[in-house]
Parts: sequence; C-alpha cells; structure tokens
Amino acid sequence: MAKGVLIVDDAAFMRMMIKDILSKNGYQVVGEAENGLKAVEKYAELKPDLVIMDITMPEMDGIEAVKRIRAVDPGATIVMCSAMGQQAMVIEAIQAGAKDFIVKPFQPERVLEAVNKVL
Repeated sequence: MAKGVLIVDDAAFMRMMIKDILSKNGYQVVGEAENGLKAVEKYAELKPDLVIMDITMPEMDGIEAVKRIRAVDPGATIVMCSAMGQQAMVIEAIQAGAKDFIVKPFQPERVLEAVNKVL
C-alpha cells in the first residue's frame, strides 16, 4: 500500500507542487493543511505515515506543530520545508523532532530523497 502523506504549507501553490512530486512517485497524499493548527488536527484524524511541514505559517508555525504532533505521537515522521536562510529555524525544528528538511524552491529529487530516507 502507498505511504500516506500530509502536506502542510500556507501557500496552496507549494502544496500543489509537493503533491504533484509525491503522487507521480507512488505516494498517496491523504490530506493538506494551511497552518500548524490544522496540521495537528489533521494528523490526529488521518494518522499519515509522513508529514511535510512548512516552518513559517500563520496561526501556528511548523516548529510548534511538530512539538504538538510529537507530543501525541512520539513516532511521528516529519520533514520540514524552509526557505533559504532559515538555518536557525531548521535546527530548532530538528531538535523538536523533525527527521529531515527540504529547502524551497523544491528540487523534485531532493524532496524524494528526503521522503525515501525517512520512510
């Protein structure tokens, strides 16, 4: 069975790009969320194999969402997305429990490499 992925980004365009890369490579996108608050709700509801999470979002950022998801599921697999120059936030996200990160603009090979590595 295809691995289920939850995509979290406040930009619909970015969610669409990631969804496109994953769908073409045998992954199933089981849900999308536009902020960390929705991500935590969707995670509990969908129990995906992987979450791809943006760092900077309204209402609740990705780092706080990682902490909350890992509080309910310590085994959660989360890959962070960051824009260039967010190294400090990426380190904080990894400390919070993220398994890897990808940098925008996305290179399809790098997205797949990160996903394959953590799953």
